[in-house]
Amino acid sequence: MQDNHFEQAQDEHDHEHDHGHEHGPLAELVTVRDWLRYAVTRFNRAGIFCGHGVSDTYDEAVWLILGTLALPLNRLEPFLDACIPSEERASVLEAIEQRADERIPTAYILGEAWLGDFRFTVDPRVIVPRSFFAELLEDGLAPWIEEPEAVHSALDMCTGSACLAILMAHAFPNADITGADLSEDALELAHLNVNDYGLSERVELVHSDVFSGLEGRSFDLILSNPPYVTAESMDELPAEYLHEPQMALAAGEDGLDVVRTLLAQARDHLNPNGILAVEVGHNRHLVEDAFPDLPFTWLSTAGGDDSIFLLRREDL
Repeated sequence: MQDNHFEQAQDEHDHEHDHGHEHGPLAELVTVRDWLRYAVTRFNRAGIFCGHGVSDTYDEAVWLILGTLALPLNRLEPFLDACIPSEERASVLEAIEQRADERIPTAYILGEAWLGDFRFTVDPRVIVPRSFFAELLEDGLAPWIEEPEAVHSALDMCTGSACLAILMAHAFPNADITGADLSEDALELAHLNVNDYGLSERVELVHSDVFSGLEGRSFDLILSNPPYVTAESMDELPAEYLHEPQMALAAGEDGLDVVRTLLAQARDHLNPNGILAVEVGHNRHLVEDAFPDLPFTWLSTAGGDDSIFLLRREDL
């Protein structure tokens, strides 16, 4: 009997001894601060590319960890020394490994993305929302649109997740908004976002190959963040972008396939004094070389200059 008690005590001691020497992230990382440090190191060593809403690995780690833990994304400090229960640590580790090893964008891991204060549901059916238009729409495209209340109809061409259509609905309170896209998968997701914002009565979603599904319709404003990546740039894209629908990125050899159609047909779909605004990334020189006779106005934003051009109907 005494031997049995000794053996039981020895087993318990061995178990405690083994437990005390467990190692690895799940055992050794306890607080949000611990996991933040670990994530930044993993991301730096993995060489991830930050181009889907944040600019560096620290902000990427904060976004991923707080999002995984369902914590407010703008309130890191109060939670830095909070202990993470073991069951939640496993979810944090899985998210970090997906981001570092599989190079899945954080927005897809969390199922959400943000433009300013606006949250959108996202998944690989749509590209991760990112657009310089978000900043410009905060002021209703002023000064090019003097009275936002005077806009009664607006089109978001290549709407994707409907993020810009939703921002337009808030910027132009009297406007009926149309979001058009070639991808039926994207439109399916867009409906979720439109419904989440209670805008189903004001935002119409249309399946259309550029203007093909909008015959006979015209608008006060046409805004577009179309595919504009050149063939050369597509071959050099970081791995993160390969998780996005390629039809939403690639636009032919010079990245202007959709832009050409927009410029050729937009006049027929703009009301008198109507405005066309198109985002083209770093392709300003390609646009100006291809259309030397058009009087482009290039808009400036805090995030980057010369990425969006504006033309009035009379210019086309």
